[in-house]
This record gives sequence, C-alpha cells and structure tokens, in this order.
Amino acid sequence: MHICKYFRTFAAVFENMDKPVVILAIESSCDDTSSAVIVDGVLRSNVIASQKVHEEYGGVVPELASRAHQQNILPVVDTALKRAGVTKEEFSAIAFTRGPGLLGSLLVGTSFAKGLALALNIPLIDVNHLQGHVLAHFVEDGTGLKHPNFPFLCLLVSGGNSQIVLVRAYNNMEIIGQTIDDAAGEAFDKCAKVLGLPYPGGPWIDKLAKLGDSTKYPFAKPNIPNYNYSFSGLKTSFLYTLRDMLKAHGVETIDELAERVPNLREDMCASLQATVVDILMRKLKKAAKDLGINQVAVAGGVSANSALRQAFVDYGAKYHWDVFIPPFSFTTDNAAMVCQAGYFKYLDRDFCAIDEVPYAKTTI
Repeated sequence: MHICKYFRTFAAVFENMDKPVVILAIESSCDDTSSAVIVDGVLRSNVIASQKVHEEYGGVVPELASRAHQQNILPVVDTALKRAGVTKEEFSAIAFTRGPGLLGSLLVGTSFAKGLALALNIPLIDVNHLQGHVLAHFVEDGTGLKHPNFPFLCLLVSGGNSQIVLVRAYNNMEIIGQTIDDAAGEAFDKCAKVLGLPYPGGPWIDKLAKLGDSTKYPFAKPNIPNYNYSFSGLKTSFLYTLRDMLKAHGVETIDELAERVPNLREDMCASLQATVVDILMRKLKKAAKDLGINQVAVAGGVSANSALRQAFVDYGAKYHWDVFIPPFSFTTDNAAMVCQAGYFKYLDRDFCAIDEVPYAKTTI
C-alpha cells in the first residue's frame, strides 16, 4: 500500500502542474512552532509561536517543548492558512523540518506533516533545518530583498551551530569550517547566565554591549587551524576573569561585584561580543580570500546580533564583498525558510517517503 500510495501521489502532482504551487511548511526543531505558506514562489504568511515556559529554567526543556508544540501546532497552521488566503485543498505539498533538532519537538511537526499529507494525498518534502537557514536568503516576501548568486559563502551561527558553508547550489552545500566544541550562540547564553542575565542571553548581551566598553576585558582567542572555530576557551576565559575579580574584591556574588565595579555587566558584555564577532569574521575573511568568493551571507539566530550585522557591513565595504544580511524575521527558527527549501525541492520533484523519521543530529 505504501508504494501504491506514492504512485497515486506522484500522479496527482503531474496532473496539477497547471495549478498554482502552494507549499505549506512546518518548523518545530526546538522551542518555536512555526508555519508558513508560499504560493508560486512568493511568501504569503509566516507565523511563529514562541514558548515562554523555558525562561524560568534558563534553557530549553525538551519535554516541555514537545508538549508546547502539540498545543501550538494546530492554531499556528490555521493562522498561516488564513493570512495566506488559501485552503488546505489548494496545497501542492507539505514541507517539514526533519532535523537536526530536539527529537521530541521534531516528532510533533513530522507527525503532523505526515498526517496532513496522507489525508490530502499530496507529496511530503523533508527539509534540513540548517539548509533552511541558508536558503532563507532566497525568500521572496515582496520587499525586494536581493539574493546571493552561486557560489557564495554563508556564516551560519546559532545556539547550536557555528559554520562556514560553501553554497554551490540550493542542494549543494559543503561545510568548510565549523566549531570543534561550543557554538557562538551557546557562548553568549552561558556567559549571560553567569552574569545573572535572563534567558535567552544572546539578546541581553547585545543590549548591554551597546552601553559598554568593548576593549575593557581582553578575553582569550583560540588558535584553531583552517576555517574551524572554538568557543570553549573563550567561555573559560570569561569565567576566570569574573572569578579573579570576585576574589580581588572579596565578594561572592555577581550582584555584589557589580556594586563595586562600575559598568561591570555592560563592559563584560561588550568585550565578549566584540571577541566573538572578531573570531567569527577573521575565519570568514580567510575563507573568502582563499576561495576567491565575494558573495558573503550570514544566517541563523546569532545573525540578529547588531555587532555581527555591522561587522558584515564594515567587512563588505573594506574587502569589496557583496553582503547579504537577513531580515530579523528570518534569523530565528521560522517556517518561511523551510517553505523556501521545500519550494525548491518541489520544483525538482524531490519528495520523501512517508516512513522517513526525524533525526536529532546531522550535517548539511
């Protein structure tokens, strides 16, 4: 029945080639439930439901994330359809994030996508979450965004990934450099937690850094070969700096230290942010020079960081790069990027079987 089912599905695809291509996408890789609709290559809606439940724990709790996805997915999809002005009968295919991510969260989105695709007898399209972030640069949202030309380099930075990706085509990507330990986003979040800042820490680092001196604390920078990154040493340097200051001032808590050291949190955040951005950009500059590529993009949650975005502008002007910085709405986990990847795959008739399972870890 499985084979017959898919023969009927593929036949339906070719019978409806003269109709508009309507792709529904589901994103549920971590703690954001999102759904988007693309019609003939143009984004019609992109709805995101965030989960506040994790703030009190200082990080994402997988079980709670899964339960929240179950609560959010139906209303999010319904809102996406209404904003797009389409009905489920118009869908050409369902795209979904298959991985990487939290397995429980992925299972919610995958199961929903499979059930809907079976009920409507339409193809299913699996999308790699990391590729989706890269392909967010190709979303047509009506604002006249410019898109990179192939090949281009993409700095993909988030809470779980720090990579330099050589993008030869939408379906031909190679990781040429990546972190050998921790990600840049994780470094922001962990250091923010040490400073007593709320979760997620990245936006707080960015906010306080604007008020601080980025040269106040010279944190350690790694010496990693090729285009790879490392941020574990930076986190240790940050922690030891605070430890030594606590000891020097004879206090036990960060709050007590902040009372004795003016602008402590602001200067620490500014110095940390400047160090992370410098580490990221130096390797990206080396890769662009070695490969002779001047099309350079940034993607992922950390691409929302104001200092990193400004660094792209500055490096672009200095080294004659054509830079591509995504709108803030496409930096965090969202279904628009999944929908775009799904649209490309639909045009190539690159569908997946109904029995494919999600994966927690993988590369591009």
